[in-house]
Amino acid sequence: MERVLVIGSPGAGKSTFARALAQHSGLPLIHLDAHYHLPGWTEPDPADWDAKLDTLLAGDSWIIDGNYGGSMERRLALADTAILLDYPTLLCLWRLVKRITTLHGTVRPDAPPGCPERFDLEFLHNVAVFRRVKTPALERRLGAFPGRIVRFRRPSEAQAFLDALA
Repeated sequence: MERVLVIGSPGAGKSTFARALAQHSGLPLIHLDAHYHLPGWTEPDPADWDAKLDTLLAGDSWIIDGNYGGSMERRLALADTAILLDYPTLLCLWRLVKRITTLHGTVRPDAPPGCPERFDLEFLHNVAVFRRVKTPALERRLGAFPGRIVRFRRPSEAQAFLDALA
C-alpha cells in the first residue's frame, strides 16, 4: 500500500479518513481539494490542472483523497489501492450540513486558500444523488482496476481498518 486513493461521496469523511491513514502509515497526504480550486472556488484552467496533477502524482508514494472524475483514470493507473467510503446518503448529508454550519465562512485545513466553507444547494444535491448517479460510474472504473479495492459501508468498518494498522 504505497499509492492510495480515498474516494466516495462528499460528506463521507474522505479527508478525515485519509488524514488518519497518513498518520498510521507515514505516507504523504494530498488533499485534491486543496490543489484543485482557485480562490473563490474557481475551477482552474484544464492545462494548468493537468500540469499540477502530474506533479502531485509523480511521488513514489501518496494518499490522495478526492473524486474529481476527470482525473480518476490517471490516478487509478498509478494507484495500488483504492478505498471507497460507500456510506449511506443520509449520513453524508448530515455530515456535510454539520460541516457547513460549524465551519461556515472559514477555510478548512484541507481546502484551498480563499475558499471558505459555504452553503451550496447544488453541492447538497450532488451528495443526495451521489450513490444513485456517481457510485455506479465509480464501480465501473474500479472494475477494471488491478489493485486492491477496499470498500467501507459504515464508518465503524473504516475505523476498524485504521485500528488494525496501529
